[in-house]
Amino acid sequence: MNHLFTPTTIGNFTVKNRFVRSATQDYWGNEDGSISDTELQLYGQLAQNDVALIISAHSYVQHPLGKASLRQNGIYEDRFIAGYKKVTETVHRHGSKFVLQISHAGRQTTLDLIDNLKPVAPSAVTNAVTGITPRELTEAEIQQLISDYAAAMRRAKDANCDGVQLHIAHGYLLAQFLSPYTNRRADRWGGTIENRTRIIREIITAGRKQVGDQFPILAKLNSTDGLSGSGHLTPDDVLYTAKLLENYGIAAIEVSGGMHEAKGVMAQPGVNSPEKEAYFAKAAEMLKQAVSIPILLVGGLRSAQIMENVIANGVADMVSLSRPFIKEPDLVKRLQQGAKKAECISCNACFKHEGLRCYYKGGTPS
Repeated sequence: MNHLFTPTTIGNFTVKNRFVRSATQDYWGNEDGSISDTELQLYGQLAQNDVALIISAHSYVQHPLGKASLRQNGIYEDRFIAGYKKVTETVHRHGSKFVLQISHAGRQTTLDLIDNLKPVAPSAVTNAVTGITPRELTEAEIQQLISDYAAAMRRAKDANCDGVQLHIAHGYLLAQFLSPYTNRRADRWGGTIENRTRIIREIITAGRKQVGDQFPILAKLNSTDGLSGSGHLTPDDVLYTAKLLENYGIAAIEVSGGMHEAKGVMAQPGVNSPEKEAYFAKAAEMLKQAVSIPILLVGGLRSAQIMENVIANGVADMVSLSRPFIKEPDLVKRLQQGAKKAECISCNACFKHEGLRCYYKGGTPS
């Protein structure tokens, strides 16, 4: 494991190894959206066990329309800064780095989560999972969204986070603007890839005015919608966006894929052999060859040798894990001590809304 346990640099900070805790909704937040004591313990435990870079569960930038799930953390008001400041202090105490992921649900929400309002999206495309047709955002609402994302970046900096990550993946609002499947606008926010990425450019520009040039902004980027047929995100779209992100000073790109309507894409079940691991590796390698900023790879990484190969072969610069750290927060230490793989069997039982934990008991998910 010559590469996995070497330091590397993202933006203006150095991480002690190549392991990332990818953003994972934990359902442990307080009802008012603030950080709970349970979440503080969760992040502290990961840092104590040498996870070098910890990315928070997605925190929503606009209330109530931006909320995507139960007990989700918010970052839409200054009152949330104190909680994240405690998280950052705890994580730093163990020599790890903490990045706050910011997002907006867009069409991927339910009426009960957003006070029975109609969900918003780039276009009025029915969500096949919920059956809800969102309403198209107005120009004024898009401008407000840009301001809300920028303010969220400033709050992350005020909380002493090491950076912020824009969630442009998994079918949430910025991914909705990026994909021609969910963005069918005929104005300057839709149509060409240049127009579909306009909101991302505007958010980064507005955010920089609030956080300065040195505060690291990262991005989580969809490599695919996960749906077949024409009218979806293409590799050319992804390459264009990655190069745009680099040109606009993004510090690193985490490569993922899928959306709620594409079942079994972003968290593929049954990853029980090396051949099934690292399922976004080809996309990561494509971006690694196109940009010079660090690439983080998430998706089905389980075996120590596969993770090592990802780094050694130049597929990505860091490996991001979600489900394995739910079952084994001490996985990094176990791998360093010679463990061959994670114990996670990718049963996906951990995605219950009862709080983030491994529910695998006695040979079957409970």
